[in-house]
Amino acid sequence: MADLQVATRPAQDEDRSKANRSARTRERALQLSFLVPAVVYLIAFFGYPVVKNVVMGFQHYTTATFYTGKAPWVGLDNYAAVVGSAVFSKAVVNTVLFTAGSIAGQFAIGLGLAVFFRRKFPLSGVLRSLLLLPWLIPLIVSGTVWRWILDQDNGALNRFLGAVHIADRPGWLTSTALALIAVIIVNIWIGIPFNATILYGGLQDIPEELYEAAEMDGATGWRAFRHVTWPLLRPVVGVVLVLGVVYTIKVLDIILGLTGGGPANATQTIATQSYQLSFQQFDFGQGAALGNILIVISLVFAILYLRANRRAVDE
Repeated sequence: MADLQVATRPAQDEDRSKANRSARTRERALQLSFLVPAVVYLIAFFGYPVVKNVVMGFQHYTTATFYTGKAPWVGLDNYAAVVGSAVFSKAVVNTVLFTAGSIAGQFAIGLGLAVFFRRKFPLSGVLRSLLLLPWLIPLIVSGTVWRWILDQDNGALNRFLGAVHIADRPGWLTSTALALIAVIIVNIWIGIPFNATILYGGLQDIPEELYEAAEMDGATGWRAFRHVTWPLLRPVVGVVLVLGVVYTIKVLDIILGLTGGGPANATQTIATQSYQLSFQQFDFGQGAALGNILIVISLVFAILYLRANRRAVDE
């Protein structure tokens, strides 16, 4: 009997091992069944367009290509053409000013609102919900409304300024000196909810006991913010700023809806110049080249975001 048990034990162990391998195989197959659709989606809607855009940047790709299927290889000629154009330097300067001004305004106001809403007061939840409206409204609607507000002749802002005798109908969207400022202000209004929401979430993670301890040491108000809030909020601040740059540097619809890049290229950015080359002048090769330059810039800030996010997790 003992010999029989010894003989059957290896067989049982082998059957158990096969069952475990079969279970692991089924689990792996189930995992792949969930993963494959996501991979296919990313390749089809993100990977292929990016690769196609990179290739088009080295081709003479025009409307004729859609009929003939021929797109001659031109190497770096498209990049040389767009970088050497008179508009490119203006677009780069406008992109930097637009991004820096938008990020500074969005972050400063968003941080102020986040600190304000950290206090408990009646209707604070309702007001926080209303704060998200600029973020939820479609951008084409926001652009249309702001275009009416900033209209030189019949805009609500100029009517108000005229009624209180502050200014005489400035051309917010038609003046080369004011157009970029107006576009930045609109983009700040749109981006405030994102900054306020993320920063408010970061503030909620700061223990209240730290403020009580700081108050016992005489650190209240600005001193408490400087020595307690800011050091603990710094990882979130880094993530917000990097994400804000990545989002803002490629803003297109708001500028097109308000000024179309004008007047006299006063609000022209790399993103709008790429759009105009591709869909107004139908030089898809040069438009793709500008798009690739924008991708590289965004990729740099995306890498900074990943590093900031990893540092925040470690801390």
